[in-house]
Amino acid sequence: MAFGPQNVRSFARTQADQAQLDQGLRSYMLRVYNYMSLGVAFTGAIAMLVAMNPQLVASLSGGGFWVLFIGILGLGWFAPRLIMTKSVGVAQLCFWGYAGLWGAVLGPMFFAYLHMAGGAEMIARAFFITAAAFAGLSLYGYTTKRNLAPMGAFLAMATIGILIAMLVNVFLIQSSGFELILSIVVVLVFSGLTAYETQMIKNMYYETDGHDVVTRKAIFGAFILYGAFITLFIWILNILGMMNRN
Repeated sequence: MAFGPQNVRSFARTQADQAQLDQGLRSYMLRVYNYMSLGVAFTGAIAMLVAMNPQLVASLSGGGFWVLFIGILGLGWFAPRLIMTKSVGVAQLCFWGYAGLWGAVLGPMFFAYLHMAGGAEMIARAFFITAAAFAGLSLYGYTTKRNLAPMGAFLAMATIGILIAMLVNVFLIQSSGFELILSIVVVLVFSGLTAYETQMIKNMYYETDGHDVVTRKAIFGAFILYGAFITLFIWILNILGMMNRN
């Protein structure tokens, strides 16, 4: 089949449009990962500040922990809607508030690990394992041509079962063996969610979006991936801690 000048020009425009779209998508995803990385760093800073203050640790343990936990669940439920429908300022407030709450929750956990043999090393190891796993899973979600939506729907429902199982173990069973199994299940479920959520965030990008819309989508994507990263980190750290105790 021969290509005339018109076909060549049309093909060249198509290639140029695709290159522009790819560049815009890469820029958008880079903003997502930058926001998420800053959120993780902010959480770590808050957690270490809390861990170095025994009085603050005591106030955030017990009943204080459950207040923060309920706050995280509530913000985790309502914040995505606010981020996507309100102003960029509200989106920023939701994201950094969420990261701050997680830092306050992690503070007492860090305090406990820092006061056990090899605890600081376990925190560092858990972080690097999480970062490596997250990078691989997110890259898969970004590059795969497979539609991950059916898997994502199943895993999202599984998180509800995980939450119920966690509460049952805390208040009724109190079994270390069950906790270890639950930890492994959580890591597997949120590994799958990381890939699915990355694909979902990628598919949300449209070249015609305005600046504010792209910013809110980037913050939304960072919020979602941040939650997956922190959850993976906590439960990987929990697995390492249980293995160390045994």
